[in-house]
Amino acid sequence: MWFLENLNEGGKNWFDKFKKLYDLLLSLIFLIISLPVWLIIIVFIKIDSKGGVFFTQSRTGLNNKNFTIIKFRTMKIDGNDLSLTKKKDKRITRVGAFLRKTRLDELPQLINIIKGEMSFVGPRPERPEFVEKLEIEIPFYNERMLVKPGITGWDQISGEYHSPTTKDSLKKLQYDLFYIKNRSIYLDLSIVLKTIATVLSKTGR
Repeated sequence: MWFLENLNEGGKNWFDKFKKLYDLLLSLIFLIISLPVWLIIIVFIKIDSKGGVFFTQSRTGLNNKNFTIIKFRTMKIDGNDLSLTKKKDKRITRVGAFLRKTRLDELPQLINIIKGEMSFVGPRPERPEFVEKLEIEIPFYNERMLVKPGITGWDQISGEYHSPTTKDSLKKLQYDLFYIKNRSIYLDLSIVLKTIATVLSKTGR
């Protein structure tokens, strides 16, 4: 209720337009610069395990519209039921474990940003089947879809890992609503810098 009573989207219009521009420009620059890294990752994924290089999955984004998210594959194909990832999950490959810790598995999402489906910073997009369930169980859950989902976000730098369970999603929603209400160039920059620190320290999951 606090969020809804204090939300002022009119004052965010200029920021959202500016963010759309720098998302596109930066994603194009990062894509070009990171291409050699892509090639190295692709080679190691192919050597390490059978299966394709990329992992794609339907996610819910801005205004509850579904899109296909792209990541580097970090799990084995054989025997994978696509259930939630667990700690020390045996489905994760050796290369996949490194990609997850450094968050390099997220690199292909630069394509999602260029297509206008995602942003660098925003709430992480969930699978449609999870969203349908959480909309029923958590009040105002839909409000997190007021902005584009991001590669990283306020929740991702919180120091906690939040799964798509109802309990964790409620915690995640509080971080997401804080970001939506207070989003700004300064907040986006601070989130990006803290994400870079996470990548360098290899504390991702």
